Formats: sequence, structure tokens, C-alpha cells
Amino acid sequence: MRTSELMLYKNMESGQILKDMTFLMENYESEYYNREDLRSLLFECVNRLLELSVSHGFEGNLWHTYLTYLLANDENAYSTSCEIVGETGGSINEIALHDFAIFKELFDYDFTAMEERLDASCMEILLDYKNGNSGGKVYNRRVRDRICDLSRVLGKAESAREFKDGITQFYKEFGVGKLGLHKAFRVEHPEHKGVQIVPITNIAHVHLDDLVGYEIAKKKLIDNTKAFVEGRKANNCLLFGDAGTGKSSSIKAILNQYYDQGLRMIEVYKHQFKDLNDVIAQIKNRNYRFIIYMDDLSFEEFEIEYKYLKAVIEGGLEKKPENVLIYATSNRRHLIRETFRDKADRDEELHTNDTVQEKLSLVARFGVTIYFGSPDKKEFQEIVRVLAEKGGIHMPLDELYLEANKWELSHGGLSGRTAQQFVDYLLGQAPQEEQEQIG
Repeated sequence: MRTSELMLYKNMESGQILKDMTFLMENYESEYYNREDLRSLLFECVNRLLELSVSHGFEGNLWHTYLTYLLANDENAYSTSCEIVGETGGSINEIALHDFAIFKELFDYDFTAMEERLDASCMEILLDYKNGNSGGKVYNRRVRDRICDLSRVLGKAESAREFKDGITQFYKEFGVGKLGLHKAFRVEHPEHKGVQIVPITNIAHVHLDDLVGYEIAKKKLIDNTKAFVEGRKANNCLLFGDAGTGKSSSIKAILNQYYDQGLRMIEVYKHQFKDLNDVIAQIKNRNYRFIIYMDDLSFEEFEIEYKYLKAVIEGGLEKKPENVLIYATSNRRHLIRETFRDKADRDEELHTNDTVQEKLSLVARFGVTIYFGSPDKKEFQEIVRVLAEKGGIHMPLDELYLEANKWELSHGGLSGRTAQQFVDYLLGQAPQEEQEQIG
């Protein structure tokens, strides 16, 4: 095997299995190595291959899915240039073709002679593995299926060029690495380590059609996001208003709607604002469009984290990349809490206008502000009706509205969240047989 000749796919994460398997391919007939040691190494590779495959939910030819997993996750000069935009010109294509010819040999490798020589019939079952786990502990089903589908496409390729076309099309459709295969991310900063962008594997599958009402607000959010993913000018966006009115759900729905057009989302908490520059540095040269999402954003008068945010949005020496926007939700229109004492303090301050502008300037850096207000009684009942209908609840409307009105009086008032909680309550009270029919 010529894996030592790989030029682009050189230092792949989880590539140790490949290195050990390549060593076995090259040396299983050699008299220089102890046969039992080689046999033991083969079983160790099979163990690691099984552990990786089961934890990710892979099935089929596990040797092929492992190699595909390496290709789908390796961020190199070729794969990152092909994400979203597809094949690019230049000499790098010939270098990639060279590497894919080696991977084609790995895909086509026949383990029969190795198993006979080492008296270890352990690979056969891995070449047609049936996975009893419906999900996978690390990847969600959507990502698992894409890797397994690509594995089958690459396994059928009759030439290195056809192999290259298959993986390149995958990079164009789904991207590469964690940023390509996942929708949303969080930020971690372990002690004594750098800032890390970590995938969130379990995302709520909410869609904009699931959010009843707020048509003007949703259109404003869609128009801004659509312009962003299409490469046109767009603004940072602040969704503000009453609690439980669908601000956070709207942003999650936007991600689900535009993910396949290259939109990704990174959730950042207030205490992580000092890491924003490091986060942006990791994503600014990628072909995706990133929304940095800040939920329930607000500041007490003694908190100064908003200054980090102001500098990142606008005002630092380095221009914010065009592939990054900031979306935030808040129950406060002006984000920074003000009290009557602030007014008294300003009365005593010489430059009162400077103080006011300092606190208002953060909101001014969100070019689009969208208001989500609490629904009135009629709107609340319509939300309940639609949610109950989608949940498969069959109840006379008069009775449904009466129970909903009772619920909201003791559970937080009129809001979309209260309506959803009421419907969830009804679903929880349904007999088991009915729940199975609804499901």
C-alpha cells in the first residue's frame, strides 16, 4: 500500500487504524515479524474499527465506511476549497487524484490472503455489518446516513477519477469536517487549551411553519438570512420582546431552513464573549455562512462583557468577516438594564449624553431589530388550535379553548410557550393507546 505517498490526506484524525492496517497489508507475509504479533495487531485493529463504527452508527462494509469517515472529516487544502462551491481549478486537482487513487486501492483491497496467513477470519463479518443501533452515540442519524451513502458510492467507483468525482460532489453538497457535517456548535475553552468549536449533535427540528403567527417578524428574519446565505449584504439581527413568544425557536427554525445552503450556527454565552475573536479566526476563511447566536442576551449595569461584543460587531481594527453575522434574542429592547438610579446618576454627571450613548450603542450595532409581542386572547387560542391539530388532539374547540384559558391563568400568561406546554400536557394525559396512534 502506498499510504506513505499521500500528500493531502496525510495526518487524518482517527487515522491510526489506517496506519496499522497498512502495516499489516505490507508485512503480513514477512518473516521479520512474529506471526502472533501480527495476528494480535489485526484483532486490535478490528476492535478499534468496531468501536468507532458502533459509536457512530455505521453499517454495511465497515472498512469502506471507516475510510469514508476519514475522507469526510479531513480538512485539507482540497476538501476545504471544494466545500459548498465544488471542484476548483489548478494543480491541486491532480494531487487530489493521486491521493484518491491510493484510497481506491484501499477500498478494493482483498483481505482473504491476510486472514488465511494469520489464521484470523475476523474481517468477513465487518464487510457486511448489520447495525442494531438505530442512532449512534456520537453522530446523529442524518450524518450517519450521509457517510454510509457516500461509502456505497465510492465502493462502486470503477476508477480513481470516478472516486474523486464522488467525494468532491459530497464536499459540495455537505461540506467537510465538523463544520460541514453538523448544523450547530457550542464553544468550549478547556483550561490550558485553546478555544474549541464543538458540534451539537441533537438539534430541535423546529421549522418556521411550526410557529403560528408573527408573519411580519418571520418575514423580516427570513429576508435578512436569505440575503446572507446568498452572499448579499445583511445585518446583525436582534429579536426582542416578551418571554415565550418564539424568538429562540425562530432562530433554530432559520438554521434548519438554510442549513443545506451552507448556513451554520455557533452558540456563544455571555461569559464567552472574550473568546469571540478566536472563534471568528477559526471560521472566517471557510465557505460556510456562520451565525453567532446569543440567546437571552442582557446585561446588568455592573457587567462589562457587552464591551467585548461591541468591539467584535463593529469598532475593532480588524473588519468582521463577510461570512459571519450575529443574531441575538432578548427580553429587553436596550439589552443593558437601566434603573431610576441611573437617571439620578446622569443628573449628577457632567456628560450625561455620553453615558446614555455608551449604553445604547450596542443595540445600534444590530442593523435589524424584530419585535415579538405576547399574543392577545384570540391569537393565543389560534396557536393552541394549530398545535393541538398538529399533535393529533381531537377535542371540541369550545372545550379546548376553555381548558387553554384555565391553563394560561396559572402557567405564565398568554404566550406561544404556554400554548405549547398546554398541548404537551394534553398529550401526556392521553391514554397509552391514543399516544401510540398520535406517534
